Amino acid sequence: MRIAYLDCFAGISGDMFLGALVDVGVPLDVLQSTVATLNLGVELKAETVDRSGISCTKVNVLVNGKPADGAGGRSHSHSHEQQHHTHEQHQEKHFYRRQPQTQHLHKGGHAHEHEHPPHEHGRSLSVIRAMIQNAALDAKVKATAIQTFELLGKSEAKIHNVAIEKIHFHEVGAVDAIADIVAAAAGIHALAAGKWVCSPLNVGSGMVDCAHGRFPVPAPATADLLRGAPTYSSGPQMELVTPTGAALVRALGCEFSTQPAMRVEKIGYGAGSRNPKDFPNVLRLSIGESDSTAADTVIVLETTVDDCSPELLGFLMERALSAGALDVTFAPVQMKQNRPATHITVLAQPKDAASLQELLFRETSTLGIRVRQEQRVTLQRKFITVSTAWGDVRIKLGLLNEEVVNAAPEFADCRALAEKSGIALKQIMQAALAAYYTGKAK
Repeated sequence: MRIAYLDCFAGISGDMFLGALVDVGVPLDVLQSTVATLNLGVELKAETVDRSGISCTKVNVLVNGKPADGAGGRSHSHSHEQQHHTHEQHQEKHFYRRQPQTQHLHKGGHAHEHEHPPHEHGRSLSVIRAMIQNAALDAKVKATAIQTFELLGKSEAKIHNVAIEKIHFHEVGAVDAIADIVAAAAGIHALAAGKWVCSPLNVGSGMVDCAHGRFPVPAPATADLLRGAPTYSSGPQMELVTPTGAALVRALGCEFSTQPAMRVEKIGYGAGSRNPKDFPNVLRLSIGESDSTAADTVIVLETTVDDCSPELLGFLMERALSAGALDVTFAPVQMKQNRPATHITVLAQPKDAASLQELLFRETSTLGIRVRQEQRVTLQRKFITVSTAWGDVRIKLGLLNEEVVNAAPEFADCRALAEKSGIALKQIMQAALAAYYTGKAK
């Protein structure tokens, strides 16, 4: 499986993410052509820069030919040293709440209240969503971009205690945000990683001025987006994770851990705008293949019940599997007082363990669950499709060091063909394997 690993030792922001994508090999033309379809007068420019001795890629957003860092309200700086928010520090594209006196959030995060004509009030989420939907983009790119904006909008709406459609982007900030997020979505799908993994995130330290007042880093929207994610604070006093960066991590569905066992093939570094002394302000992106013989960490949840009916247990299995359980097994056991009982074992990824633990409590009569962490070894898996006389069937392959050691027809495909044709299920399964072994893969 192709793995993308984000090493966020200096945080993450939209432009850092774009720079890492380009540095790891995603063509800039892919990102540039994507933002061009939006017809917003936006273009991207990449350059090689130095950050504490590390050569990395900086992607700049140009709005009508001018750097976004110097456009509209994007370039304003505070007099406080730790709050000179440049492109990646306050690229977070703060939303504001529409009021008679509109409160616009500028680059540094502080607010100016003044009257504006209606056209300057910015874009609502519905307008941005429609703009992306109407662009000539792949459906998957649209879905990722819209999901990222919705994550941002939901966090700000929660903080302001208003409906999500009352959250608006500043006019220039919206253009820049759309470019960053839509280009990032295109780069994500161009990279075609089967799994995204993210390190614990360094959020930085210090204080940040925003519409909600003076807050410690991370800013309120960032803090909300990072709920449940592993975070820490280290390095210079500056904001390292922006809401845009946090929303992208969430939209990717990242697993949070140290670098998994993988054969790294490419490494890219995306630069932030600032270059503090002795602190490489970069995002590192590593791309590689998972080691087919490597162990990964799983959580084992176990409990034993003697007063649950088969109907309840069957329902529990369905719910657990749909909630992300890797496997669910039942085993008959004998408990105290000679009572027949059922031993329940649920195998889960670490990120899903808490929700599955709650499910066990809610859907069974258990009063306690045994929880332990284990390592498991899995083969690398992939699918190919073969043709039979009754239709196509997927074959699941298990690879050990690139060698196929297991091949099995996908049961659901074979069952569907059996029900449609009236042919015995075992005959279709045998035909699918024969097609695979005789080289009739599509």
